Amino acid sequence: MAEADPARSPGAAVPAPGPGTTRRTALLAALALLALTACWGSTFFLIKDLLERVPTVDFLAVRFLVAGAAMLLVAPRAIARLSPETRRRALALGALYGAAQVLQTAGLAHTPASVSGFITGLYVVATPVLAALLLRSRVTRGTWAAVALATVGLALLSLDGLSVGYGEALTLVAALLYAAHIVGLGAWSRPADALGMSVLQVLVIAGICLVAALGTGKPGVVLPSGGADWASVLYMAIAAGALAMLAQTWAQAHLPPTRSAIIMSMEPVFAAFFAVLLGGESLTSRMLLGGALVLVAMLVVEALPRRHVEGEVPHIAV
Repeated sequence: MAEADPARSPGAAVPAPGPGTTRRTALLAALALLALTACWGSTFFLIKDLLERVPTVDFLAVRFLVAGAAMLLVAPRAIARLSPETRRRALALGALYGAAQVLQTAGLAHTPASVSGFITGLYVVATPVLAALLLRSRVTRGTWAAVALATVGLALLSLDGLSVGYGEALTLVAALLYAAHIVGLGAWSRPADALGMSVLQVLVIAGICLVAALGTGKPGVVLPSGGADWASVLYMAIAAGALAMLAQTWAQAHLPPTRSAIIMSMEPVFAAFFAVLLGGESLTSRMLLGGALVLVAMLVVEALPRRHVEGEVPHIAV
């Protein structure tokens, strides 16, 4: 995920994101977000297996370093084409996402995976709240209904008891940072800048994860061993890392943050689907009901009148 930055100076509002966005482009953007959440969901059982041999922060560092190197190889001048202001925004977005990754990982060490998944998914609630507070955007009652449905669906998919402690607090901060990243992309992303912003964000995330991995006291970063592990890392770096960041950055140039967050709340639904299909887990009634509620939430927000959605978030200046 997911899935930001703070606002700019008040009163600097200009037209809403993607002022020339057509209905067809908005639909393509929504489908791009849905595809990347499916890709993210497909990695859960791969990560679970890989982390038995590679420490989590080391895995994140290797994953994003590979993703960043691949993006630089394909588009070596993408960052240079960005304006200084856009580079600053991309640096801030990458820092938010990278910090969220590290905090989520640290929280997971003290929190059951199911609880961590649910708390992380609360970015779907935090996104409209942050958009309203930071950008003074208007969130409609229909959108709040979709947020509530998605939250209940996430609880059914993820929760089996809930405790509150140090790990949960770290994970909640991570969820807020993911929400801020989604809000920031919605306010600052432009289609023409999507590639360069994506490359710079991934490089910043890689740097933060590398520092976190080296800060654990080990002499170096633990690398995957064996062809199967490297194949998993390459898939998660290229498909679920580089391409997913590019898709999210481009899509959010055409969609408001709250709509994007609700679409991306489909990630645990896809995670459950792939866990049953490929990971050997059993299908339960809770999975079916939770997944159905998240799906309904996505359909509700897609059915809302576009005049509300298109005017939801102003562009703001740093």
